[in-house]
Amino acid sequence: MAKQSKKLWSGRFSKKSSKLLSEFNDSLSFDKRLYKHDIKGSIAYAQALHKAKILTAKETKKTISGLNKIEKQIDSKKDKWFAENQNNEDIHSSVENKLINLIGEPGRKLHTGRSRNDQVATDIRLYLKDELNQILLLLKKLRQTFITQAKKHYKTLMPGYTHLQRAQVITLGHHLLAYEQKFSRDIERFQDSLKRIDVMPLGSGALAGSSFNIDRRFLAKKLGFSKIAENSIDAVSDRDFICEFLFNCSLSGVHLSQLGEEIILWSSEEFKFIEISDAYSTGSSMMPQKKNPDIAELLRGKTGRYLGNLVGILNVLKGLPHAYNKDLQEDKEAIFDSIDTIKVMLKISNELLQNISFKKDKMYLAAKDSFMAATDVADYLTKKSIPFRTAHEITGKIVLYCIKKKKQLTDLSIDEWKKFHKLFNNDIIEKIKVESCVNARNQHGGTAPAEVLKAIKRCSSK
Repeated sequence: MAKQSKKLWSGRFSKKSSKLLSEFNDSLSFDKRLYKHDIKGSIAYAQALHKAKILTAKETKKTISGLNKIEKQIDSKKDKWFAENQNNEDIHSSVENKLINLIGEPGRKLHTGRSRNDQVATDIRLYLKDELNQILLLLKKLRQTFITQAKKHYKTLMPGYTHLQRAQVITLGHHLLAYEQKFSRDIERFQDSLKRIDVMPLGSGALAGSSFNIDRRFLAKKLGFSKIAENSIDAVSDRDFICEFLFNCSLSGVHLSQLGEEIILWSSEEFKFIEISDAYSTGSSMMPQKKNPDIAELLRGKTGRYLGNLVGILNVLKGLPHAYNKDLQEDKEAIFDSIDTIKVMLKISNELLQNISFKKDKMYLAAKDSFMAATDVADYLTKKSIPFRTAHEITGKIVLYCIKKKKQLTDLSIDEWKKFHKLFNNDIIEKIKVESCVNARNQHGGTAPAEVLKAIKRCSSK
């Protein structure tokens, strides 16, 4: 039997494709990772063709057996298999041509009523469903690590920052749970996006549907889709779900970048809030003393890839008429790159977070040696019926006085306090202690240790 390797559309053409066209047009080099999903879709489609009386029972069995054999061949010697089939245009033609070589004429029937347009749309949705579940698992593990670390540090005091300036005293546990909230939302977004991914396009043909009696609900059940596409034109051209997926990757990447930025700052000599394990740090080829937070820097740097991939596919889509256009081939590399990048970033972030030592004494000193109790001073007066704006102005003058006298708020005597307002009493000394400032923030969602413990309990119950 002659070996089948020609283009699936070669019948209408009188000349062989130029080498340069093939290099530019072909996608096997990157869409080969869809082979399992392509074979899964083809097995289900063969069963649907049998149900439509297009394939006999014998042909169906032979087709499915051939497809399973191809999958096993690829699984066992992937690089060799693809090297031998590199002349094929894409993964779809590779599998189909191989099937025809294996089983003959029944293999030629498999594409009846099916287009690569609805085939590739189905493959990528099946692939994304699998990858999304892996990403969700990694996000959940990272989220749990933040909760675990927050439990250890629910009482650890540190400065809270706005504008990268010391603002108010907080607990480290509270700060860590802020990241838990970000990644919880990421989990929700990925989970919600599954509703748009979990729609089956197969049976839509090139754009107009199929003239064969293909049972699409049967196909959806076989492939594990919860819904079938309602419009055949939209089914083959829709890449909204890819944009949404890439946005979710981008936003998770931004959150990881923010985490990386704080790790970089906190590990610096200027902060010295954390120590990263040597196993998760790098050195300098020139400066022997250096210990660099390269993981955190790459978390920050790689985020540009997600953003580029998202903007890239949006630019591909913005000028496309309905229905399928070859431009849509550009979605694959963007998806594959974003998936590969987000998975490794989530894995390394989780390990990095578990291998950081927090310097509680250093954090406490930074929280203590500042004017972060100023808001509490203003609140003190406000609770004594002084309008807040007036209390704010008085407190500002006290801070200015301390700066000129090179004092901290805790250095002031009661006589000095009373120079600014007669309502200051001896209890002001207790009110501005860092522990008091933190414990005062005892509303739902606040930084008080008791509230952090409640928040941990709520997080753990999700």
